[in-house]
Amino acid sequence: MAPPQQLRPNMAPPPARTRPQSGHAPSRSRPRRGLTGSSARALVIAIARAAAARSGLLPPPPQSLARSRALSSRARCTVSRERGALRLRGGALGAVSREPRGGGARGAVSREPRGGGARGAVSREPRGGGARGAVSRELPARRRSPARSLTLTWSPAMDPHRTGSPYQPAIEALESHPEKKFYNVSKLGGAKYVCSGRVCQGDLHWCPSAFHNVARVGGGESTQGRELCSVPAGTGLSPADSLPYSIRVLFESSVRNCDGFLVKETDAMNILDWKTKQNHVEVPFCPARVVLQDFTGIPAMVDFAAMREAVRNAGGDPVKVNPACPTDLTVDHSLQIDFSKCAIQNAPNPGGGEQRPLARLSPLKPPLRKPPPCRGHSGCRGSCGAGEAGRGPGAFSAQIENTPILCPFHLQPVPEPETVLKNQEMEFGRNRERLQFFKWSSKVFENISIIPPETGTAHQVNLEYLSRVVFDVKDFLHPDSVVGTDSHTTMVNGLGILGWGVGGIETEAVMLGMPLTLTLPEVVGCELTGTVSPFATSIDIVLSITKHLRQADVAGKFVEFFGSGVSQLSVADRTTIANMCPEYGAILSFFPVDNVTLKHLKHAGFDKAKLEVTEAYLKAVKLFRNDESSSREPEYSQVVQVSLSSIIPYVSGPKRSQDRVAVNNMKSDFQACLNEKSGVKGFQIAAEKQNDIVPVQYEGNEYKLSHGCVVIAAVISCTNNCNPSVMLAAGLLAKKAVEAGLVVKPYIRTSLSPGSGMVTHYLSSSGVLPYLSKLGFEVVGYGCSTCVGNTAPLPEAIRNAIKQGDIIACGVLSGTKNFEGRLCDCVRANYLASPPLVVAYAIAGTVQIDFDTEPLGTGFNGKSIYLRDIWPTRQELHTVEEERVISSMFKELKEKMEKGNKRWNLLEAPESTLFPWDLKSTYIRCPSFFDKLAKEAVPSQAVENAHVLLFLGDSVTTDHISPAGSIARSSAAAKYLTSKGLTPREFNSYGARRGNDAVMTRGTFANIKLLNKFIGKPAPKTIHFPSGQTLDVFEAAELYQKEGIPVIILAGKKYGLGSSRDWAAKGPFLLGVKAVLAESYEKVHRSQLIGIGIAPLQFRPGENPSTLGLTGREQFSILFPSELLPRMTLDVKTSTGKVFSVIALFENNVEITLYKNGGSLNFVARRFL
Repeated sequence: MAPPQQLRPNMAPPPARTRPQSGHAPSRSRPRRGLTGSSARALVIAIARAAAARSGLLPPPPQSLARSRALSSRARCTVSRERGALRLRGGALGAVSREPRGGGARGAVSREPRGGGARGAVSREPRGGGARGAVSRELPARRRSPARSLTLTWSPAMDPHRTGSPYQPAIEALESHPEKKFYNVSKLGGAKYVCSGRVCQGDLHWCPSAFHNVARVGGGESTQGRELCSVPAGTGLSPADSLPYSIRVLFESSVRNCDGFLVKETDAMNILDWKTKQNHVEVPFCPARVVLQDFTGIPAMVDFAAMREAVRNAGGDPVKVNPACPTDLTVDHSLQIDFSKCAIQNAPNPGGGEQRPLARLSPLKPPLRKPPPCRGHSGCRGSCGAGEAGRGPGAFSAQIENTPILCPFHLQPVPEPETVLKNQEMEFGRNRERLQFFKWSSKVFENISIIPPETGTAHQVNLEYLSRVVFDVKDFLHPDSVVGTDSHTTMVNGLGILGWGVGGIETEAVMLGMPLTLTLPEVVGCELTGTVSPFATSIDIVLSITKHLRQADVAGKFVEFFGSGVSQLSVADRTTIANMCPEYGAILSFFPVDNVTLKHLKHAGFDKAKLEVTEAYLKAVKLFRNDESSSREPEYSQVVQVSLSSIIPYVSGPKRSQDRVAVNNMKSDFQACLNEKSGVKGFQIAAEKQNDIVPVQYEGNEYKLSHGCVVIAAVISCTNNCNPSVMLAAGLLAKKAVEAGLVVKPYIRTSLSPGSGMVTHYLSSSGVLPYLSKLGFEVVGYGCSTCVGNTAPLPEAIRNAIKQGDIIACGVLSGTKNFEGRLCDCVRANYLASPPLVVAYAIAGTVQIDFDTEPLGTGFNGKSIYLRDIWPTRQELHTVEEERVISSMFKELKEKMEKGNKRWNLLEAPESTLFPWDLKSTYIRCPSFFDKLAKEAVPSQAVENAHVLLFLGDSVTTDHISPAGSIARSSAAAKYLTSKGLTPREFNSYGARRGNDAVMTRGTFANIKLLNKFIGKPAPKTIHFPSGQTLDVFEAAELYQKEGIPVIILAGKKYGLGSSRDWAAKGPFLLGVKAVLAESYEKVHRSQLIGIGIAPLQFRPGENPSTLGLTGREQFSILFPSELLPRMTLDVKTSTGKVFSVIALFENNVEITLYKNGGSLNFVARRFL
């Protein structure tokens, strides 16, 4: 017996002989009697489906199985139903049986010869479920055998068209790591073109869409009747090679998740045909994971808790109810600033007053060992204990947390700020109910992890800890991808992870195992060329690219970066650009993984083995971008070219931030400002006074002041927290300047305000703080300072010299405001610049300098030092950032994630399978979405004699519908909370109470700007027609429900505009709304209505309530047939006898199925019964 071989997707059986066409002699070759491997399985199942259709046991097979229908007829197969399965008998293919193991595509398929023959055995044993099994083939000795009968045990649940992916033969082992399996979508790229009817001389591809295999062609064999691949031989390319990288991720997802229902083969083929199908078709996308923040995460988790309750009540096993998609929820939106302080720590104190007392140590942190008394810097206001012995080099590289709890001068521990402790204590006290619920969720639900408070923001944790780049689930590989409810989700595209932000109801659907539906997008290629200017910072690059993309009109499109310039951008640059998507309107901005990404992942904590697998997999599926390779670039909808060489550094000033000046024109521009009339830019200095010099004595030395002299230089990071690398650049420049012997004149008022713990982490872990301090840039604190006028007074001698000589003195800062006189009344010219340029101008002492031709100053041995001599290169910056800063930052975050925090660890929460709902709670409440859950869906029923709850006009937004903001004291929600004993101060906001459906339902349509035609003015009111009362919308809906009267909504064009909000659909559903009749819908909101169980109906073109003569006071009856079809026309009858037609806006059978099941929540819940 031959040894087992791995069955590869491109292995194909010998060509099948076909019936000769007219004019051709029949073939004399003896036909082969057996099929092997995947071809046998595919063909047998195809024959079985066709035979079952002929017998009336299954619906007709799709068009792709027409050939199989003919084959089953020729094979004389018969089908019968036995014990719920279909049994196929007849034919001459030997015996094939399929027994399910775990359901779906996870079963075992075996083939054993009956009576000998050359039919061999094929077996598949699952590894971890799904399509991850190993495939082997045993070939017995070849011998002739008479035809045998075929017996197939098969059920529709095992049909690849319904459950398992038909692309399973495309599963391969990773060459460098054979234990790792994956879908080799790069080889499936030619599947669409296999059926083109053209012949190529070379290896051909397996075509899953037609369930047949194509063999090699050559040696003079006849090609009549064959369906062959059109990919040119020897090129090594497939049509997928021309797809943008982001579309390749969509394609892989469709192949891996293809089940014939939620994701169909036609969806994969549409994605593969992206070039012609973009903007014309909708495709499903199954993200690899979900990221939630707590405000949007709590209603999702409450729904899962309620689903467990409903499944138990309906006789199912509640333990089985878990998110189907891996989900991470970060509790980061619950912190409110109840206590705050803003202090300038550096002496002298510009505001005067007493020194603030030290904060007490946090009771949740271990006590610090008492250090020796501080005999160091005079500006140190606390007992940090750093003496001279504590100021060695090691002290400057200490790691600190994201809150500044080290002495900013000596990096020694000091008491944690009192405000931090108080705010954290208030957070846990105010949100205890919600946090206990999250703690319970983390204990009982599988496939979900809760990141507790005080760990970090959702986008930071997602980027720095949760991102996988490549998923490895039980040795099966696929690309990482994510959707989230945080607007910063797009940041992960900088790591080569496809992701974007969506609404809560879409996210919850993904958690339930449903795909997202999106219009196949246009992809704009942004080509980066040229070399970055040595003086251009990351912020310069990001803002310039953002400007180009905004001008290119990329709204609603994917953006993908390519070109030689991409490798010059660090991962921090890329994530910042990706995070700017809202600024230029793109859905996402994608940077494919390349060597820069791999280097970053290495420093981010990926071990060597994981990096090797990641790189090998991405290259195997052609998701790895390499500038050095000769492979062609993908095709794009349009290309936007950005020359990095054209990006030069700018400063803004001297009086307004919008007046930008190129740094290389700074000297001439300032001279022009002196000449101009006094106004928004000019100072009107007489020509004979423009070269005046005023000598001044300061600290025993004489200095000379002239127009353009710098007297204030402040490095502030409030505008640079999104990319702290520019602060690091300032530190590295200071380091080089000090080492070269440059100094800053002592009369210049210098300061450094890091702005956040993250920036401080960059500066401290890189070891540049002492060099900044040496030049006078010492940390003054973490609050607003120079740009709001909190600058210490200039020395008296300097002030007098400026005023006496009428000198136009300058301030340079990296802040946001530079109005004349804002920094100091005697400083009339103020420029906004990047942090490293602030340091450079401070060293130069004047803005009247051409950095290209004039030196900054004189260094050791009288050598002239130019800016180019000390400016850190991008390579130096990236090296320090990745090797010293990023690695320590990731290490710290990992420790936080593993240890948690003491408050969270000590928080008590139940461990029961079902959540013990507290009936007195006003934050967490079991919703009523599952009140009517039964094992079988209730057939669609007519909406009879419905009243109109609201009669709305055009452009009703989700802000009008969904509860948002504070709870008005006169609202229905306020009345409910008051009845529960709460005072208005305790109402909190709708966002904080998203876990209570009673509050959220009462807040639906509670917007004071809602214009209901029944009322005639903006107000959250409507008319209850049976009684004639004008009531709050909730109160009227509640009366209708008590009376058993269904309600509908009439609306105009573009119903549901605006951002996606889950309660814009959930709220109307709980108000009893059965259908919405509108002229048109916002696409996302239409799908949300279906997902919750509300029928979106559309008036026929040219018709609306006005043309139909509807007042809204009628009662409406809508008949839903038992067999709904996409975009079916339905009749609507009114109580006045009027009859008109509307279009049921169901676009496909999936949406109809969801609607019939009462929405996606109930559809998924029934799977557990």
